[in-house]
Amino acid sequence: MEEDERAVEFKGLFEDPAFICEDSLFSDYSTPIARFQDDITWLRPQEICPSPALFPDNTNDGHAKQGLLGDCWFLCACTILLKYQHLMNKVVPPAQPQWGERGYRGSFLFRLWQHGCWTEVTVDDRLPCLSGKLCFSRCQSPTAFWVALLEKAYAKLQGSYERLWAGQVSEALVDLTGGLAERWSLGDCGTEEDQGRGSSDSDWVRRRRLDLDLLHAVREGCSVSCSVHSAPGGASELGQFHALSVMEWVDVRTVERGGVRLIRIRNPWGRRCWEGAWRESGEGWNSLDPACTLNLLGRAQEAEFWVDETEFLLQFDDVTVGYPINEEGHLQSIYSGKLLTHSHQTSDRWVKGHSAGGCRNNSSFGSNPQFWLRVFERGEVLVSLLQHRKYSRNTGHHYTQSPEEGSSTTQHQHYQAIALHMWKTPEGQEQAESTVPREEEPVASCIPHCYTQAVSLACCLPPGAYVIVPSTYQPDSPGQFTLTVARKIHRRVVKSQERLGRAIQEVSECWAMCTRPILCNKHTS
Repeated sequence: MEEDERAVEFKGLFEDPAFICEDSLFSDYSTPIARFQDDITWLRPQEICPSPALFPDNTNDGHAKQGLLGDCWFLCACTILLKYQHLMNKVVPPAQPQWGERGYRGSFLFRLWQHGCWTEVTVDDRLPCLSGKLCFSRCQSPTAFWVALLEKAYAKLQGSYERLWAGQVSEALVDLTGGLAERWSLGDCGTEEDQGRGSSDSDWVRRRRLDLDLLHAVREGCSVSCSVHSAPGGASELGQFHALSVMEWVDVRTVERGGVRLIRIRNPWGRRCWEGAWRESGEGWNSLDPACTLNLLGRAQEAEFWVDETEFLLQFDDVTVGYPINEEGHLQSIYSGKLLTHSHQTSDRWVKGHSAGGCRNNSSFGSNPQFWLRVFERGEVLVSLLQHRKYSRNTGHHYTQSPEEGSSTTQHQHYQAIALHMWKTPEGQEQAESTVPREEEPVASCIPHCYTQAVSLACCLPPGAYVIVPSTYQPDSPGQFTLTVARKIHRRVVKSQERLGRAIQEVSECWAMCTRPILCNKHTS
């Protein structure tokens, strides 16, 4: 199409001034896509195919397929949206005018979870192409565009497409669901120093290795992905640092009356790449009844393959598990299967020289923000700490992040190493101005300080008072965060009141949470 004809046809369609196409690709030209900067053109879906649509008729054709951009971590998180319509509707509001429909204006609205709330992001539908075809992520169907447009909205929120080059599946799962995700190691139980940690640190012990049996109660609702840090023996072409989606796992009987657990995995590259015993013509299938083999192979769509659990544990390095979320937005515990029907959320910050005390190795640890939790009935409690990205806005209203000077924009240097610890406090001293007992073992803590967007801990607490301390590893490291406590509540909400300058929500007769008074209203900018 000639430029003049194109200008006439698309006159009046939205062009996003806050995310200009030519400026949206790069942050520092540090990734391999930089070599394509002079070749990428921007086309609307109706220029790419004759009958574009957001979603295909066949759900399998809507799965994400990775392009030149190294954002497999983001695409794995997209899988959960395709599986559950209520999650998709939250991120992609339904009934938006599409191509050829009345009301179409060349723009689409998305919602992404940021800083503890849903943020609306609008983008135009001009997409990056090479030789007239999408060059970044797309759907298996060439006529469906929800993945490419959502990727653009996520890139806008991050600051550029290039910022999507490297990341963690857990981060994308939180951003796309508003929920919580955990990473579990598939390696050994850690170093001798790790193994010497106190047995009271049960939350860390749980996360040393994968236990699919633990997920039995939530297997239909949770999201699971797996990652390789180096090329596995079964698929050398995967290379380093690649994430894949776990679609399902099944326990089947062999012809020798034994049992084997098989795991179906999807590669976001859009093609099968596994050469293990359970590849399509592998010897593993000889141990199963032919009817069972036929059934399982029939379930594997394009880009999917089967592995057994032993092979899985040997070839992959870690898994990420996303908590199930129901239509009311309640999390379901991946440990007990219980629906956590109530949550309390508060935002705070670490202030340099005041409340950024660093890790337990520092004498200033007690100056970190502290939150007391009162539990009236024994039960499971889930605590999550979500740190806020460091955003700034330039005069053009672009979303940009502020990484440390000299750091690469693709290494997530904008995240600090964070952790959570919880101690039980003596009766009657819930809000006393006392120092946190950092020398004592906490009743619960998350994994050691980690450079990640969010950390969490889950534990069963008896009645009593507890203090929760979120911290960064380095002292005097400023930052903002959101702390959420969730649990199942059987009794009704009874009251809400103001005390000590901060709101205390007595969410039920079972539990209550607020900030310790020594930190109330003392923060400075």
